[in-house]
Amino acid sequence: MKPKTPDQTWTFAEMVASKQGWTLNPDRSFTTILMEGLTTNWNRYGYYLCPCRDTEGTREADQEVVCPCKVSWEDVKEHGHCFCALYLRPDFAASGRPPSSIPDRARRGS
Repeated sequence: MKPKTPDQTWTFAEMVASKQGWTLNPDRSFTTILMEGLTTNWNRYGYYLCPCRDTEGTREADQEVVCPCKVSWEDVKEHGHCFCALYLRPDFAASGRPPSSIPDRARRGS
């Protein structure tokens, strides 16, 4: 597995956001921390495990929380952002409201 650089992780996240019609969290310092976590997880596990999740130990077991996690579409639609607040709905981002805590739907059979 070839290690990822933070720049490659930013490119990945920007491509995900663009493809889904989302935007990245505009709080640059917060988003940088998330990108560092994603990069660390790629370099440790070989996949972009959501930085606010613990690993179950394998990609198969973690599939639900590989970025963008499977519940992110529902979370962005309903709450305006995903669980870790990396991805935002454009209108939510434009509102200037900060992301808030949302229920964790992952790994609970939602």
